[in-house]
Amino acid sequence: MRRKVLFVCVMFFLAMTAFSQEAEAVNGDESIASALKSIAAAIAVGLSCIAGGIAVGRVGAAAMGAMSENPELSGKALPYAGLAEGICLWGFLVALLILIL
Repeated sequence: MRRKVLFVCVMFFLAMTAFSQEAEAVNGDESIASALKSIAAAIAVGLSCIAGGIAVGRVGAAAMGAMSENPELSGKALPYAGLAEGICLWGFLVALLILIL
C-alpha cells in the first residue's frame, strides 16, 4: 500500500512539473507555471517532512526500547535517526530544483 502511495505521489510531481513547463511554453503565461511549481514544491516538502516525522518517531521508539535493554546500543541507534531526518532534506532539495528549473 505504501509503495502505491509513493508511486502516485512521484507521478503527481512529475505531471505537475511537466504541465508547468508545457503551460509556460504554450501560453507564455508564467503565472500559471509559477503557481503549479509552487504547489508542487509545497507538496514535495510537506510529504517528505511528514514521512520524516513518522520515520523518526518509529526509529526513536525502537532505539529507546533497545537502549533500555542494552545501554551500549545508544551510539548505533543515532545514525538511523539521522537517516530518517534526511528524508526531509531530500524533499527540500526536490522542491528547490522544481522552483529553480
